[in-house]
Amino acid sequence: MPGSFCQLCLVIAVLSTAGLMCVPSASAASGSSTTVVIDAGHGGHDRGGIPGQRIPEKEMTLDVAQRLKRILAGDGYRVVMTRENDVFVPLGTRAAIANSYRNAIFVSVHFNSARRAGADGIETYFYGRDSLPLASAVHHFVAGGAPSPNRGVRRRGYFVLRRARVPAVLVECGFLTNPNEAAYISTSSYRQKLAEEIAAGVRQRSNVRSSTSSTAVATIPLQSYIDQTKVSSSKRSRKKKSSKSSKKKKSRKSAGTKANVASETRES
Repeated sequence: MPGSFCQLCLVIAVLSTAGLMCVPSASAASGSSTTVVIDAGHGGHDRGGIPGQRIPEKEMTLDVAQRLKRILAGDGYRVVMTRENDVFVPLGTRAAIANSYRNAIFVSVHFNSARRAGADGIETYFYGRDSLPLASAVHHFVAGGAPSPNRGVRRRGYFVLRRARVPAVLVECGFLTNPNEAAYISTSSYRQKLAEEIAAGVRQRSNVRSSTSSTAVATIPLQSYIDQTKVSSSKRSRKKKSSKSSKKKKSRKSAGTKANVASETRES
Protein backbone atom coordinates (compact mmCIF):
# COMPACT_ATOMS: atom_id res chain seq x y z
CA MET A 1 0.00 0.00 0.00
CA PRO A 2 2.74 2.52 0.87
CA GLY A 3 4.50 1.65 -2.40
CA SER A 4 1.30 2.18 -4.41
CA PHE A 5 0.68 5.48 -2.62
CA CYS A 6 4.18 6.71 -3.44
CA GLN A 7 3.71 5.76 -7.09
CA LEU A 8 0.40 7.63 -7.19
CA CYS A 9 2.04 10.72 -5.68
CA LEU A 10 4.80 10.52 -8.28
CA VAL A 11 2.26 10.35 -11.15
CA ILE A 12 0.35 13.34 -9.75
CA ALA A 13 3.58 15.33 -9.43
CA VAL A 14 4.58 14.57 -13.02
CA LEU A 15 1.15 15.52 -14.36
CA SER A 16 1.14 18.73 -12.35
CA THR A 17 4.57 19.67 -13.69
CA ALA A 18 3.47 18.93 -17.25
CA GLY A 19 0.38 21.05 -16.73
CA LEU A 20 2.47 23.98 -15.55
CA MET A 21 4.71 23.65 -18.58
CA CYS A 22 1.70 23.85 -20.89
CA VAL A 23 0.46 27.13 -19.38
CA PRO A 24 2.08 30.05 -21.23
CA SER A 25 3.55 32.83 -19.14
CA ALA A 26 1.95 36.26 -19.27
CA SER A 27 4.98 37.45 -21.21
CA ALA A 28 4.73 34.69 -23.83
CA ALA A 29 0.98 35.12 -24.15
CA SER A 30 1.38 38.83 -24.84
CA GLY A 31 3.68 38.21 -27.78
CA SER A 32 7.22 38.50 -26.42
CA SER A 33 8.49 36.71 -29.55
CA THR A 34 7.54 39.81 -31.56
CA THR A 35 9.94 42.73 -31.86
CA VAL A 36 8.17 46.07 -32.10
CA VAL A 37 10.25 48.74 -33.83
CA ILE A 38 8.90 52.12 -32.76
CA ASP A 39 9.75 55.04 -35.00
CA ALA A 40 9.37 58.55 -33.58
CA GLY A 41 8.92 60.70 -36.67
CA HIS A 42 11.37 63.49 -37.56
CA GLY A 43 14.08 64.65 -35.10
CA GLY A 44 17.18 66.82 -34.98
CA HIS A 45 17.13 69.53 -37.63
CA ASP A 46 13.85 68.08 -38.98
CA ARG A 47 11.11 69.62 -36.81
CA GLY A 48 8.30 68.11 -38.83
CA GLY A 49 5.10 69.92 -39.74
CA ILE A 50 4.93 73.11 -41.78
CA PRO A 51 6.89 76.39 -41.58
CA GLY A 52 5.76 78.58 -38.69
CA GLN A 53 4.10 75.70 -36.81
CA ARG A 54 4.08 76.50 -33.08
CA ILE A 55 4.42 72.96 -31.67
CA PRO A 56 7.39 70.96 -33.01
CA GLU A 57 6.13 67.61 -34.27
CA LYS A 58 9.45 65.92 -33.45
CA GLU A 59 8.93 66.51 -29.71
CA MET A 60 5.41 65.10 -29.62
CA THR A 61 6.30 62.00 -31.64
CA LEU A 62 9.25 61.18 -29.38
CA ASP A 63 7.15 61.61 -26.25
CA VAL A 64 4.42 59.25 -27.49
CA ALA A 65 7.01 56.76 -28.79
CA GLN A 66 8.75 56.61 -25.41
CA ARG A 67 5.43 56.07 -23.63
CA LEU A 68 4.55 53.33 -26.13
CA LYS A 69 7.92 51.69 -25.50
CA ARG A 70 7.30 51.51 -21.75
CA ILE A 71 3.83 50.02 -22.22
CA LEU A 72 4.89 47.33 -24.71
CA ALA A 73 8.06 46.45 -22.79
CA GLY A 74 5.86 45.97 -19.74
CA ASP A 75 3.72 43.58 -21.80
CA GLY A 76 6.77 41.46 -22.58
CA TYR A 77 7.50 42.64 -26.11
CA ARG A 78 11.02 43.24 -27.29
CA VAL A 79 11.05 46.94 -28.20
CA VAL A 80 13.53 48.75 -30.43
CA MET A 81 13.49 52.53 -30.98
CA THR A 82 14.75 54.14 -34.18
CA ARG A 83 15.67 57.15 -32.04
CA GLU A 84 15.74 57.68 -28.28
CA ASN A 85 16.41 61.42 -28.28
CA ASP A 86 16.36 64.52 -30.45
CA VAL A 87 18.55 63.32 -33.32
CA PHE A 88 18.00 63.10 -37.05
CA VAL A 89 17.79 59.55 -38.42
CA PRO A 90 17.64 59.11 -42.22
CA LEU A 91 14.55 57.34 -43.55
CA GLY A 92 16.64 54.54 -45.05
CA THR A 93 18.20 53.85 -41.66
CA ARG A 94 14.79 53.68 -40.02
CA ALA A 95 13.60 51.05 -42.50
CA ALA A 96 16.89 49.14 -42.21
CA ILE A 97 16.48 48.93 -38.42
CA ALA A 98 13.04 47.37 -38.87
CA ASN A 99 14.33 44.93 -41.50
CA SER A 100 17.18 43.74 -39.27
CA TYR A 101 14.84 41.93 -36.88
CA ARG A 102 12.98 38.70 -37.48
CA ASN A 103 9.32 38.52 -36.57
CA ALA A 104 9.14 42.29 -36.24
CA ILE A 105 6.52 44.95 -36.82
CA PHE A 106 7.17 48.64 -37.47
CA VAL A 107 5.08 51.45 -35.99
CA SER A 108 5.90 55.02 -37.03
CA VAL A 109 4.35 57.75 -34.86
CA HIS A 110 3.52 61.11 -36.47
CA PHE A 111 1.26 64.13 -36.11
CA ASN A 112 -0.38 65.92 -39.00
CA SER A 113 -0.32 69.54 -40.09
CA ALA A 114 -2.08 71.71 -42.68
CA ARG A 115 -2.28 75.34 -43.70
CA ARG A 116 -6.03 75.17 -43.09
CA ALA A 117 -6.47 75.39 -39.31
CA GLY A 118 -9.76 73.50 -39.48
CA ALA A 119 -8.17 70.30 -40.78
CA ASP A 120 -8.46 67.58 -38.12
CA GLY A 121 -8.70 63.87 -37.47
CA ILE A 122 -6.81 60.59 -37.19
CA GLU A 123 -5.49 58.62 -40.15
CA THR A 124 -3.31 55.52 -40.47
CA TYR A 125 -1.13 54.58 -43.44
CA PHE A 126 0.23 51.28 -44.72
CA TYR A 127 1.71 50.06 -48.01
CA GLY A 128 2.19 46.28 -48.18
CA ARG A 129 -0.93 44.12 -48.10
CA ASP A 130 0.44 42.18 -45.13
CA SER A 131 0.41 45.45 -43.16
CA LEU A 132 -3.35 46.04 -43.47
CA PRO A 133 -4.32 43.97 -40.39
CA LEU A 134 -1.85 45.92 -38.24
CA ALA A 135 -3.09 49.21 -39.70
CA SER A 136 -6.70 48.14 -39.11
CA ALA A 137 -6.06 47.27 -35.46
CA VAL A 138 -4.03 50.38 -34.63
CA HIS A 139 -6.51 52.66 -36.37
CA HIS A 140 -9.48 50.93 -34.73
CA PHE A 141 -8.19 51.80 -31.27
CA VAL A 142 -6.56 55.18 -31.90
CA ALA A 143 -9.45 56.63 -33.92
CA GLY A 144 -11.99 54.98 -31.62
CA GLY A 145 -10.45 56.49 -28.51
CA ALA A 146 -9.77 60.00 -29.81
CA PRO A 147 -12.16 62.98 -29.71
CA SER A 148 -11.29 63.64 -33.35
CA PRO A 149 -12.83 62.69 -36.69
CA ASN A 150 -11.90 59.36 -38.26
CA ARG A 151 -10.06 60.10 -41.52
CA GLY A 152 -9.68 56.40 -42.26
CA VAL A 153 -6.96 53.99 -43.28
CA ARG A 154 -4.94 54.90 -46.36
CA ARG A 155 -2.51 53.02 -48.57
CA ARG A 156 0.37 55.24 -49.58
CA GLY A 157 3.96 54.76 -50.64
CA TYR A 158 5.80 56.63 -47.92
CA PHE A 159 9.49 55.70 -48.02
CA VAL A 160 9.66 53.88 -44.67
CA LEU A 161 6.51 51.90 -45.51
CA ARG A 162 7.73 50.94 -48.99
CA ARG A 163 11.16 49.89 -47.78
CA ALA A 164 10.05 47.95 -44.71
CA ARG A 165 9.97 44.20 -45.32
CA VAL A 166 7.90 43.64 -42.18
CA PRO A 167 4.32 44.70 -41.38
CA ALA A 168 4.58 48.47 -41.10
CA VAL A 169 2.21 51.34 -40.34
CA LEU A 170 2.43 55.09 -39.94
CA VAL A 171 -0.19 56.61 -37.67
CA GLU A 172 -1.03 60.32 -37.81
CA CYS A 173 -2.32 61.07 -34.31
CA GLY A 174 -4.03 64.39 -35.03
CA PHE A 175 -3.30 67.86 -36.39
CA LEU A 176 -0.90 70.08 -34.46
CA THR A 177 -2.13 72.99 -36.59
CA ASN A 178 -5.70 72.55 -35.37
CA PRO A 179 -6.22 74.59 -32.15
CA ASN A 180 -8.49 72.00 -30.52
CA GLU A 181 -6.38 68.98 -31.36
CA ALA A 182 -3.16 70.81 -30.48
CA ALA A 183 -4.62 71.57 -27.05
CA TYR A 184 -5.32 67.86 -26.46
CA ILE A 185 -1.93 66.75 -27.74
CA SER A 186 -0.14 69.28 -25.53
CA THR A 187 -1.31 67.42 -22.40
CA SER A 188 0.70 64.45 -21.13
CA SER A 189 -2.49 62.56 -20.23
CA TYR A 190 -3.68 62.63 -23.84
CA ARG A 191 -0.28 61.55 -25.18
CA GLN A 192 -0.37 58.68 -22.70
CA LYS A 193 -3.81 57.70 -24.00
CA LEU A 194 -2.52 57.76 -27.59
CA ALA A 195 0.32 55.43 -26.59
CA GLU A 196 -2.10 53.08 -24.84
CA GLU A 197 -4.40 52.94 -27.87
CA ILE A 198 -1.50 52.22 -30.25
CA ALA A 199 -0.34 49.48 -27.87
CA ALA A 200 -3.85 47.98 -27.87
CA GLY A 201 -3.68 47.82 -31.66
CA VAL A 202 -0.34 46.02 -31.52
CA ARG A 203 -1.71 43.48 -29.04
CA GLN A 204 -4.95 42.88 -30.95
CA ARG A 205 -3.59 42.80 -34.52
CA SER A 206 -4.09 39.04 -34.78
CA ASN A 207 -7.83 39.48 -34.06
CA VAL A 208 -8.49 41.43 -37.26
CA ARG A 209 -10.99 39.69 -39.54
CA SER A 210 -12.77 40.56 -42.76
CA SER A 211 -16.50 41.32 -42.59
CA THR A 212 -17.23 37.93 -44.23
CA SER A 213 -15.52 35.98 -41.45
CA SER A 214 -17.89 33.62 -39.61
CA THR A 215 -15.84 33.30 -36.42
CA ALA A 216 -17.74 33.84 -33.17
CA VAL A 217 -14.71 35.31 -31.42
CA ALA A 218 -14.79 39.07 -30.84
CA THR A 219 -12.85 40.59 -33.70
CA ILE A 220 -11.66 43.88 -35.13
CA PRO A 221 -12.92 44.63 -38.65
CA LEU A 222 -10.44 44.65 -41.50
CA GLN A 223 -10.63 48.29 -42.49
CA SER A 224 -11.55 49.47 -45.95
CA TYR A 225 -8.98 51.96 -47.18
CA ILE A 226 -8.29 54.79 -49.61
CA ASP A 227 -5.58 53.82 -52.09
CA GLN A 228 -3.51 56.95 -52.56
CA THR A 229 -0.76 55.16 -54.45
CA LYS A 230 -2.94 55.33 -57.58
CA VAL A 231 -3.70 59.01 -57.04
CA SER A 232 -0.02 59.80 -56.71
CA SER A 233 0.94 57.87 -59.82
CA SER A 234 -1.80 59.52 -61.87
CA LYS A 235 -0.64 62.92 -60.71
CA ARG A 236 2.92 62.06 -61.71
CA SER A 237 1.62 60.83 -65.05
CA ARG A 238 -0.27 64.10 -65.62
CA LYS A 239 2.83 66.07 -64.70
CA LYS A 240 4.93 64.07 -67.18
CA LYS A 241 2.34 64.57 -69.93
CA SER A 242 2.14 68.27 -69.12
CA SER A 243 5.93 68.51 -69.20
CA LYS A 244 6.13 66.71 -72.55
CA SER A 245 3.37 68.93 -73.98
CA SER A 246 5.18 72.02 -72.75
CA LYS A 247 8.42 70.85 -74.32
CA LYS A 248 6.66 70.19 -77.65
CA LYS A 249 5.12 73.68 -77.63
CA LYS A 250 8.51 75.22 -76.87
CA SER A 251 10.06 73.14 -79.64
CA ARG A 252 7.40 74.26 -82.14
CA LYS A 253 7.85 77.90 -81.11
CA SER A 254 11.61 77.56 -81.45
CA ALA A 255 11.27 75.94 -84.87
CA GLY A 256 8.89 78.70 -85.97
CA THR A 257 11.29 81.40 -84.82
CA LYS A 258 14.18 79.75 -86.65
CA ALA A 259 12.07 79.50 -89.83
CA ASN A 260 11.17 83.19 -89.61
CA VAL A 261 14.82 84.14 -89.14
CA ALA A 262 15.83 81.97 -92.11
CA SER A 263 13.05 83.53 -94.22
CA GLU A 264 14.13 87.04 -93.29
CA THR A 265 17.75 86.18 -94.12
CA ARG A 266 16.77 84.84 -97.52
CA GLU A 267 14.66 87.95 -98.25
CA SER A 268 17.49 90.27 -97.33
